[in-house]
Amino acid sequence: MGWPTDRVIVIDNDLGVSGTESDRAGFHELVSEVGLGRAGIVMGLEVSRLARNSMDWHRLLEICALSETLILDEDGIYDPGHFNDRLLLGLKGTMSEAELHVLRARLQGGILSKARRGELRMRLPVGLLYNEAGEVILDPDRQIQKAIHLFFETFSRTGSAHAAVKYFREQGLKFPRRPHQGPGKGELLWGDLGHARTLQVLHNPRYAGAFVFGRTKTRCYEANRPTTRKVARDEWLVVLPDVHPGYIPWERYEANRKQLLENCQAHGSDRRRSPPREGPALLQGLVIFGKCGQRVTVRYGYSGGNPRPLYVCQRKSIDQAIPVCQQISGEGIDAAVGRLLLETMTSQNLEVALAVEAELQSRIQEADALRQQQVDRAKYEAELARRRYLRVDPDNRLVADSLEADWNDKLRALQSAQEECERQCQADRLVLDQAGREEIRVLANDFPRVWNSPKTAHRERKRLIRLLIEDVTLTQEKEVAVQIRFRGGAIRSLTLARAKNAWQLRQTPRQVVEKIDRLLDHYTDGQIAEKLNALGLWSGKGGQFHGKIVSGLRRRYGLKSRYDRLREAGFLTQEEIARDLGICEERVRVWRNDGRLQAHAYNDKNECLYEQTGENPPEKYLWQRLQKAKAARSTFNRTNEV
Repeated sequence: MGWPTDRVIVIDNDLGVSGTESDRAGFHELVSEVGLGRAGIVMGLEVSRLARNSMDWHRLLEICALSETLILDEDGIYDPGHFNDRLLLGLKGTMSEAELHVLRARLQGGILSKARRGELRMRLPVGLLYNEAGEVILDPDRQIQKAIHLFFETFSRTGSAHAAVKYFREQGLKFPRRPHQGPGKGELLWGDLGHARTLQVLHNPRYAGAFVFGRTKTRCYEANRPTTRKVARDEWLVVLPDVHPGYIPWERYEANRKQLLENCQAHGSDRRRSPPREGPALLQGLVIFGKCGQRVTVRYGYSGGNPRPLYVCQRKSIDQAIPVCQQISGEGIDAAVGRLLLETMTSQNLEVALAVEAELQSRIQEADALRQQQVDRAKYEAELARRRYLRVDPDNRLVADSLEADWNDKLRALQSAQEECERQCQADRLVLDQAGREEIRVLANDFPRVWNSPKTAHRERKRLIRLLIEDVTLTQEKEVAVQIRFRGGAIRSLTLARAKNAWQLRQTPRQVVEKIDRLLDHYTDGQIAEKLNALGLWSGKGGQFHGKIVSGLRRRYGLKSRYDRLREAGFLTQEEIARDLGICEERVRVWRNDGRLQAHAYNDKNECLYEQTGENPPEKYLWQRLQKAKAARSTFNRTNEV
């Protein structure tokens, strides 16, 4: 077309790249050349190669208009500086972008139509495969089937994803997986079961034989980077149960999802039942307060080193900075519900024993079969490695050494699998011998002893409670009303006395206070404390008595002191008895020590009150009065003589 070859620049970096991409290297080079004024005309076989993204296309038109660069396509030459040409180019770009939308809509419509018929081929999880006819079948590998069946049975038994992971780890069991990317893409690998992997399996409806489409949505929010997010269950586009064989029925899948939803730790008005934990709160996650309808939080206080459960409704307190709605001590409530459970389970002891024995037996058999399959697989891999080593040329040492090392690794793995299988089998045999079976029957027939045994973990008691009870509603007024709703719909109501406050728990019993009141007529505070300790009585705090405790109880309950009681009985103080007898106070103490005056101590400092002498004064006192009388007569007689 008359252009020198050295002045023609061909940009083909973006071949095979969609025009919707914003990070196309070739397009960026084109824009930079045009912006620097180095291009006189931009020629393209098809405008859609530039116009799939209207933002990039209009930016190019603006730059071409500023640099007076022409644009050429299969229909003609355009000058972006002219309005008519720019308008026509803009329409072409819009139509090109719309064309891409139409193509995408047609493709997505075909995918959706095929999905609604359940015929769309999608990536299957491990344990499921497509056969030659395109139908979904269970993986023919029996070890994979056993592992997945055991996993779902373990979750149904434990009710917790974490507990299922713990069981597989304790039993030394492996779980299969097929990587979708990386070096081992598509290969069957066996490894430890993790918590994230457990949730993936439980949430995948393909294991229930269902075809599901539209569980996720993908959007490009910035820089054309796709972001995938999960959608709610009611927003799935296609849900077709029982389309192909599965490992669990659809009802079990829904029950598993519900169990996971109850186990998750939500907060506030959306708080659900949390999984059973290690604490002693028997009704953890089941209590609802009748006053506000909120599920409660469990808190623990300590008394004597033992945790005491406390059910607290604190949602509004946190949100609105107001006092706590209610809080109820759970110790008495848990005990009452436990007694009710014992009454309910009494008639079912034999059935429980048989069910426990059958479950343990089937569980161990399944675990043994799965471990034996692991040993068989290790044997096969070791034999395969041996055959590979024997087929190699002995002189080719590079290959022979590598195959020999691989054979040794497989033999070590086989030995490890056999030892682990034997160890677990020995442990299982110890669990289910004849003595163990008899013990299970005895314990089931004596269910109260099992329930109250200190060896029974709190978590197991809570799991048993949840098998029977749906929730417990508490309403605290003058008394605590307990409404228990069972799984079958039956409702039982209990009325309990309110739990005592901390000061009430530490309060001295009334009979002890009455005993102190009687003893105050005869003893001081310290002497009363010794009497109470000798009788085996304890203070409200659970300790021994001493004088200060008795003194405090006397003031707390308004008991008359021993001093007031003696004064009311007519006893005199030291000053009063000295004045009445006409002697000094020191002489009063001497006479008290000699026993001539009857004194009664009114405190532990040996301060006393004295009985009145009345018509029988002390002997020495009478002798002194006689001496004074003789002296007076002698004086009178001498005066008369004078």
